[in-house]
Amino acid sequence: MKNTYGNSVSITIAGESHGEGICVILDGIKAGVRIDEDFIKSQLSLRRPQGKESTQRSEADNFRLISGVFNGYSTGTSICILIENTSQHSKDYSATRFKARPGHADYTAHIKYKGYEDYRGGGHFSGRITSGIVAAGAIAISMLRDHGIEIATHIKRCGKTYDRDFGDFTKDFAKLQNTNFPVLDDGAESAMRAEIIEAKMNLDSIGGILETAVTGIPTGLGEPWFDSVESRISHMMFSVPGIKGIEFGAGFSFADMHGSEANDAFCVENGRVQTVTNNNGGINGGIANGMPILFRCAVKPTPSIAKEQKTIDMQTMENTEIQIVGRHDPSIVHRAAVVVNSATALCILDMMAERFGNEF
Repeated sequence: MKNTYGNSVSITIAGESHGEGICVILDGIKAGVRIDEDFIKSQLSLRRPQGKESTQRSEADNFRLISGVFNGYSTGTSICILIENTSQHSKDYSATRFKARPGHADYTAHIKYKGYEDYRGGGHFSGRITSGIVAAGAIAISMLRDHGIEIATHIKRCGKTYDRDFGDFTKDFAKLQNTNFPVLDDGAESAMRAEIIEAKMNLDSIGGILETAVTGIPTGLGEPWFDSVESRISHMMFSVPGIKGIEFGAGFSFADMHGSEANDAFCVENGRVQTVTNNNGGINGGIANGMPILFRCAVKPTPSIAKEQKTIDMQTMENTEIQIVGRHDPSIVHRAAVVVNSATALCILDMMAERFGNEF
């Protein structure tokens, strides 16, 4: 199993949902970077469950910097972060040990790892592992900010409720900072929360769409073909549990346009080349064109629902039913936003280090 992403700056993850804890190793960070532990803590808090819209499993997400940091600064060696698990209810999974939960990786993991997988809470396939991505991503976000690169994600859609589009990036980014339910329209938040609660009351779950913007990316970042900006971001996004689709700029709406509508006309404003529209999401030919990078990710409904579902018994190879018990999110859309921000930051940081060197 490969658990490492990145070339110049890489991240390696380890751990299971109900194991001792989550470990993440961040490699390729230059010496002398200030490591803000308070910011790491605040980012982890955005991923934690909040209120009735989330699971009742509440981990403190206390972390320890095991290596690579001394006196508050990176040493240039591998940064290892450990986050302990403290709120496991492993007995919730013993009765359904061999029943493959629909929508989960139980069956594929059982086949791939020949029955030796840790089945509790999804094991290594659990969203719990994203705490490591968020911890490492906090370091990446801070480093990118030092170079004028900002990242923000909002819930574009949850269930049937839509949020407005990005407008003034400076104001919108400020609004989305340090919120555990990131929306741009306050009215959309209350409607989304109501839909999540309704799904929970119906023993069900709902999905949604996250929209992410990245500003300050230098023109020329990225490669054509196999290492395009879209390719690299997509690779990372599909490593986030629950992400099942991605589109950049106008995305699938291009199918409804003519070329005259889809093309982004160029202009010069205050001595800087820009495009009048941003249908291509800040990317031409796989390379950043200087406009904000804009993409949207589809987040599937949480597969763990309390309704009875049809499945199989992997031990007896018979058809059966399953009713999942335990503590589960009726929607993960709001909790996934900070994960997408963090994953995006790690991806962009890796590309920046490739282009400008690890000392950039």
